[in-house]
Amino acid sequence: MSTEIPESTSQPGMAERAIDTAADVSRTIGEVAGGLHAAVDRFTSTIEESRKPGGALATVAAITREAPLASLFVAFLFGVAVARRR
Repeated sequence: MSTEIPESTSQPGMAERAIDTAADVSRTIGEVAGGLHAAVDRFTSTIEESRKPGGALATVAAITREAPLASLFVAFLFGVAVARRR
């Protein structure tokens, strides 16, 4: 008498395919979340560097404090230019 279990030659069932698909989706979501986390970290560090004295955001903030209406007008023109391109 043989104690070996015969291997099934049939294709995987619906439940097995669903579990495999769920595992693949879970891995993909994990990879995307990791990528987003890295991108947010890089973006945050770039903003922090730009806010230091002499940086671009520090300069824009200083100009905005000195001439708020002129800055608003420039931002409006920039918005119009971007909207017309679309």
